[in-house]
Amino acid sequence: MKKPVWLATFKFIALALAAQLLLASSTHAASKVEIDLYAEEAMKQFQQQTSAGVQLAARAKGILIFPKVYKAGFGIGGEYGEGVLKINGATAGYYNTAAASIGFQMGAQMKSQIILFMTDAALNKFRNSEGWEAGVDGSVAIATIGAGGEIDTHTIQQPIIGFIFSNKGLMFNLTLEGSKITPIVR
Repeated sequence: MKKPVWLATFKFIALALAAQLLLASSTHAASKVEIDLYAEEAMKQFQQQTSAGVQLAARAKGILIFPKVYKAGFGIGGEYGEGVLKINGATAGYYNTAAASIGFQMGAQMKSQIILFMTDAALNKFRNSEGWEAGVDGSVAIATIGAGGEIDTHTIQQPIIGFIFSNKGLMFNLTLEGSKITPIVR
């Protein structure tokens, strides 16, 4: 089914907004060293926030870390971040994530995202894509932590599990649906 013209225009405007947000937050694209350092810092924060997540990460076939995802909007919003894919602790590639949104929103925020690929099939599908869209090319189960610090048993059985957090802790009721993840050269 062909997408309406207004939807393509909306996505273009929102992605342009996200690009402007990136330019406003940084005068240059992050280098490999910067991305790696920020990713290491994000993993340390992640490990402090959820022991259940750490156990899952230890079993993951690959870990995609977006340490700084900037989001801004005024009616129409966009977000952008750069990150790294780690396989067995080694860097396997660099990626960016971009998304657009519409609705009541005003302001800006920064968050971190960690995506765990729990199966070889899910990781290979991601790595073999030119551009991977969450919710289209793979469903990402967003982890929520229960009262006992445990992750929902249904979530831990999913092939792709996502965590969204900030310096204030894990964030809930958020989604990665519609986020486009694309390889970048660094």
